[in-house]
Amino acid sequence: MTEHPLAERLDDLRNRKEEALHAGSERSVERQHEKGKMLARERLEYFLDPGSFHELDMLARTRNPEAAERPYTDGVITGWGTVDGRKVFVFSQDFTIMGGSLGEVFAEKIQKVMDLALSVGAPFIGLNDGAGARIPEGVVSLDGYGGIFYRNVQASGVIPQISVVMGPCAGGAVYSPAMTDFIFMVRETSHMFITGPDVVKTVTGEEVTLEELGGAGSHSSKSGVATFVANDEKAVLDEVKYLLSFLPANNLEEPPISEVTDDPERLVPEVDDIMPDSPNQPYDMRKIVTAVVDDGEFMEYHANWAGAIVCGFARLDGRPVGIVANQPMVLAGVLDIESSSKAARFVRTCDAFNMPLVTFVDVPGFLPGVDQEYGGIIRHGAKLLYAYCEATVPRMQVITRKAYGGAYVVMDSKSIGCDLSLAWPTAELAVMGPEGATDIVYRREIQSAADPVARRAELIDDYKERFANPWIAAERGYVDDVIEPAETRRKLIAGLHMLSSKKENLPQRKHGNVPL
Repeated sequence: MTEHPLAERLDDLRNRKEEALHAGSERSVERQHEKGKMLARERLEYFLDPGSFHELDMLARTRNPEAAERPYTDGVITGWGTVDGRKVFVFSQDFTIMGGSLGEVFAEKIQKVMDLALSVGAPFIGLNDGAGARIPEGVVSLDGYGGIFYRNVQASGVIPQISVVMGPCAGGAVYSPAMTDFIFMVRETSHMFITGPDVVKTVTGEEVTLEELGGAGSHSSKSGVATFVANDEKAVLDEVKYLLSFLPANNLEEPPISEVTDDPERLVPEVDDIMPDSPNQPYDMRKIVTAVVDDGEFMEYHANWAGAIVCGFARLDGRPVGIVANQPMVLAGVLDIESSSKAARFVRTCDAFNMPLVTFVDVPGFLPGVDQEYGGIIRHGAKLLYAYCEATVPRMQVITRKAYGGAYVVMDSKSIGCDLSLAWPTAELAVMGPEGATDIVYRREIQSAADPVARRAELIDDYKERFANPWIAAERGYVDDVIEPAETRRKLIAGLHMLSSKKENLPQRKHGNVPL
């Protein structure tokens, strides 16, 4: 008796899928594990809710007739699943198959899942661990990259795009992560660079290790390429899940509201002790932020780069908010080239995904110096100004201490569209600090005085009494209220509820021309 045709086909299907599940050689699997790295499927199993993954194009393989091998999946696993019950689309590059290199079919699989993510409005997460373009496929591979880059741009600001670099990511391959909203890296095992150490040595004569050139430490502290860094693969995937808990599925949805576990009426008297007696003494702005937000939970963005400004995600009364705050512990909290770029990118990201912005201000100005001017501080500072002016989400400002000159205006002042501006009694709103202003305005009077040092001290005290306070700004409505620092949390939450229905009608235009 012959076997039923369907049974024969089912056996064939199961055999093919079983082959796809174990496409990488035993030796390549061993090498991956020896490096402390998970396999592509193991990463997806850990990241996604159990049983939620639906794979696409499992049986796809290269069309290259000259290929020595034609393994199923073609080196990348794609599909959709859920994280904490919320739909996401994913790809996971498989280094055990042709080094995770990108060829025609590999690219088409990623492009297909990107198109699906954009059409249904769900986050897109890429787990990168590949050797770059597949050299035998030549220009076909390059065309595949171009299609991915194009889709990155089409999806930008529409759905959250997250890149997780879990191995090598070199050459043209780095530009897809670079155009996504967030880049995660793993210490010691993640590497990103345009050209490797050997090429750098040949061209420039510089000797540099792989880790120094493109490791997580370098990109999180020097280049500003890596947004978040973790010590191992499971920790980095946990961080991605945590980030997703703050983000909406797409730009037409509001960020997810969590169960309230912290009293919205809670006072924060501890911030009184954080603020030092001397206006020139630094303090850690992170302590102010964590005291104010729900349960002290704050996911810091670019924590190791551009330390003069602190950015990150938190919640107020269960609602996700983006926090931007000057950091007096680093360069007195000035705005420099890097901190301006960091904050501008963060503000635009929050605005794209409907996340209200809370700005804590303690800024003495822009960083002076030839290097800053030649490096384009004017252009980079304008990025942050532009980002705030363009933002339509609810915007609240808390001035804790110094708010001097143009830097005060840039830090989401009332004049550039802040919805609710609050100041502490310690706030100092002025064109510049008392010492500098006195030396300029009263230079001749000080020089001609019988005791110049004493006269200068008197004039500085007079300036502080008249200008280094929030009262004139409050009288003119440049700040909406001067509050007790302990009331900051409840005032922000009240403002957040008030602004929850904010609507803005923007002028019709193709797009603005941000100073890049």
